[in-house]
Amino acid sequence: MNTKQHWEDVYKTKQFTDVSWYQPTPQASLDFINELKISKDAAIIDTGGGDSYLVDHLLKNGFTDITVLDISEAAIDKAQKRLGKNAEKINWIVSDITIFNSEKKFDFWHDRAAFHFLTTEKQVNQYLSVAEKHITPGGRMVIGTFSYEGPEKCSGLPVKQYSEQSLTQLLKQWFQKIKCITVDHLTPFNTVQNFLFCGFIKTNY
Repeated sequence: MNTKQHWEDVYKTKQFTDVSWYQPTPQASLDFINELKISKDAAIIDTGGGDSYLVDHLLKNGFTDITVLDISEAAIDKAQKRLGKNAEKINWIVSDITIFNSEKKFDFWHDRAAFHFLTTEKQVNQYLSVAEKHITPGGRMVIGTFSYEGPEKCSGLPVKQYSEQSLTQLLKQWFQKIKCITVDHLTPFNTVQNFLFCGFIKTNY
């Protein structure tokens, strides 16, 4: 089964509250958006956003230029149905992030729990090349990924864990670290997953 089919099956067969990444209030992400002073008219992309509730909070907080990208069409369909008429305010993209290509540039790139599914050097390099191309000079990026204390697998797939040092080193060619934190995420199954969240600024003008 390829990656796209895996995620289509997940979102077609499970309710959002039945998956480990369910989070009605993405507090760490919202705190970073506030601390990084992301403007209300900033071009924002939520990569691997699926049917995450971040988009709901962005709309509620007055952000006006929001793109949600996910490899799963079923995930985006769920989010659109949940949002109803508000879904028309969002730019929805079904794509594998490693091959994403757009003329649009983004001031803020958000990724919670997508990056760690890229387990090969080729996938990681493709992702970083796409991010570098699509983030504006001086733009911000927040990546939330499993820490070394986090799970080694998620949704039946292997993941790659990171430390503040390893993630910073990986991104240093194009991005400078602003801040990193670790967060314990409580799943719907009452298990704890330790996440590393890091904020970066794009430095190659």
